[in-house]
Amino acid sequence: MSAPHNEHEEEELDDGSIRYSKGATGAGLGEGVKVEEDDSKDPLKLYCVNLNAKAESGKTDILIGRESEVERTIQILCRRTKNNPLYVGEAGVGKTAIAEGLALRITRSEVPDVLKNAVIFELDMGALLAGTRYRGDFEERMKAVLKSIEKLPNAILFIDEIHTIIGAGSTSGGAMDACNLLKPALARGTLRCMGSTTFKEYNNHIEKDRALARRFQKIDVYEPSVDDTIKILRGLKPYYEEHHGVRFQPAAIKAAVELSARYINDRKLPDKAIDVLDEAGAAQTLIAPSKRKKSISTKEIEDVVAKMARMPAKTVTMDDADTLKALEDNLKLVVFGQNKAIDELGAAVKMARAGLRDENKPIGNYLFTGPTGVGKTEVATQLAKSMGMELIRFDMSEYMEKHSVSGLIGSPPGYVGHDQGGLLTDAVDKTPYAVVLLDEIEKAHPDIFNILLQVMDYGKLTDQSGKTVNFRNVILIMTSNAGAADIARAPMGFGKNDRTGEDKDAINKMFTPEFRNRLDAIIGFDYLTADVVKHVVNKFIYKLESQLEERNVTIQLDDAALDWLAEKGYDKMNGARPLSRLIADKIKKPLAEEVLFGKLVKGGSVVVTEKDNELAFKITKTKPKKRKTSGSAKTKTAEPA
Repeated sequence: MSAPHNEHEEEELDDGSIRYSKGATGAGLGEGVKVEEDDSKDPLKLYCVNLNAKAESGKTDILIGRESEVERTIQILCRRTKNNPLYVGEAGVGKTAIAEGLALRITRSEVPDVLKNAVIFELDMGALLAGTRYRGDFEERMKAVLKSIEKLPNAILFIDEIHTIIGAGSTSGGAMDACNLLKPALARGTLRCMGSTTFKEYNNHIEKDRALARRFQKIDVYEPSVDDTIKILRGLKPYYEEHHGVRFQPAAIKAAVELSARYINDRKLPDKAIDVLDEAGAAQTLIAPSKRKKSISTKEIEDVVAKMARMPAKTVTMDDADTLKALEDNLKLVVFGQNKAIDELGAAVKMARAGLRDENKPIGNYLFTGPTGVGKTEVATQLAKSMGMELIRFDMSEYMEKHSVSGLIGSPPGYVGHDQGGLLTDAVDKTPYAVVLLDEIEKAHPDIFNILLQVMDYGKLTDQSGKTVNFRNVILIMTSNAGAADIARAPMGFGKNDRTGEDKDAINKMFTPEFRNRLDAIIGFDYLTADVVKHVVNKFIYKLESQLEERNVTIQLDDAALDWLAEKGYDKMNGARPLSRLIADKIKKPLAEEVLFGKLVKGGSVVVTEKDNELAFKITKTKPKKRKTSGSAKTKTAEPA
C-alpha cells in the first residue's frame, strides 16, 4: 500500500512549485493525489504558440486561394491513423500561411464540423531547447508537450521547418531525438501533427528516415501563378494600407506581381510580390510628411523593384517604349558604318520586347559575324548602355580546353571548386537583367555550344550544385570572326571583285545546325569604308579628351590632322584597331611626355595639326594664378609655347 501524501515533507519553492523529499516517488504519491499547476507550468503555453488565439487577436492575415491544399489538409486530419499532413514547397510559396490561415478559418467557423473545435498549436523549437543543460531535460519537455496535446481531443500540433526535429536534443552518439519521440504518437493517430519544409530539406532529412516519412502525408505546395498572386495581393491589400497609411492603386498591385515575377528571379511568388508591396508603402515613411504620397502608383512599385533587383531604375518599367524607339538611333551615334547590322539588331530586340517570343526564352540570341575591328563587341557594349543593362563579358579564348568549359557552370562532384558554382551561372544569378557577351566564340571548345543550347531554347541553366539560373531577362550575344579569312583572300577568276557571302559557308561549317537553329538572328558586319573612318577618329579623340580632362588639358584636331589620321590609319582588312594604335603612337606618346614633365604639367590646351606629312602640336600652357596683393588682382594669361 502506498504511503499517504501527508507523510512526506513538502517544500514550496520560489517559483510556486512543490518539492517532495524523503525519497518520494511518483508511486509514493498515490493514485488519488493530483497536483494542480499554475498556467506558468503549462507546457503548451511555455513551448507552443496558440495559432487560434493569434488569429482571434487579429495578428494573422487571411488565407486566399489554396483551396485544394486546405481541402486535402482537412481530409488528412480526419483520418484515423497517420493523420499528419506535411507541406513541402519552395521558400516563400506560403506553406506557413496555409497553417495560420486554417487557424483563422477555424476561429471564424469557416471549416467543416469535424474541425470547428480544433485548436492549432505551433511548436517553438527554440524555447523547447533553451535552458536544457542536463541529459533528460529536453526529453522531459518534449514528452510534456506531447502528453498535453494528446489530452486535448481537438488539439493539432504544427511544426514549422519540421526537418529541424531530426537530431534536435540528441547527445553525441545518441539516437534519441525529437524525431524519435514523435514517431510512436504519429503512428497511433493519438497526435495530429502538421509540418512544413522545403523540397531540398525533405529529400536530405525526412525522406532518408523512411519510418518518419511514412507517418506523414505529403502535400506539395507550388508557386502560385501571376493571376492567383494578384488575387492574393488584393485580399492582403487592406492590411498593408492600414499599416502604412497609404492606398495602393489597382495598377500598382498588378505591377508589383508582374515586375517581381519578371525581374526578381531568386525568390518565389507570392512572397516577393508581397515584399514589393510592403516596401513600397514603407518607402513613404522615409519622406517628409508634406511630400508623402497617399496613393501608391506603378512608378513607386518600379522604383522598389529596381532596388531589390539591383538594376537601374529606368530599366524596370511596365512600358519601355521610349528606350526601344530610340534604340537604333542611339547605337548609330556611337557605332559607325554598321547601319544595316544595327537596324537588324534593333528589329530583333523590338520583336522580343513586343511579346512576340516565347516567354521562357531569353530576350534574344544573336550571333555577330564579320571581319575583325569593325565594331561587333562595341555594338554589344553600347546596346547594354542604351538599354540600361549590365554587360557580362566572357573571352572565349579562356575556354579552349575541354575541361575549362566546366568553369562556366561549376566543377563536377569530386573536383576542386565543386561547391563554388560556375562563372556564367553566378554572374547571371547576381545580375539577371544583363547583356551576356561571349566574345570570339569560335575559339572556345565545341562543348560550349552544347551548354548554350538549353539557354537559347528554355532560358535556364543548371549549375553543378543543382541550382537553376533564369536567363529570361538576358540578351545573349556571341561574336565570331568565322569566315573573315575567306573574305579577305583575293577572289579567283575574272569579273569578281570581292568574296561577299562566302563567310556563310564557314559559319555553317563552324556551328552545328541545332545551334544555328536556336539563334534569333545571324547579324553580319561589313568592312569599314574610308568615309566612316573620320567618324571613328573623332570618337577616339573624344575619348582621349575625357582622359585628359583630369589633367586640366584640352585637345583639338584640325581638318588637316583629321584627314591625315583617317588616311594613315585606314586598313580595310583590320578595321579600326590600326587607327587606335596610330593615335596612341602619334598623339598619346608625345602628350604623355608633356603632361608628366613638359609644358602641360599644370594643364593647358593642345591643337593637333599636320605639317610636312607629320602631326605637329601647338601647346598653350596655363600659368598658375598668383596670390592677390594690394591693388587689383592680376588675371590669368596664356602664352604660346
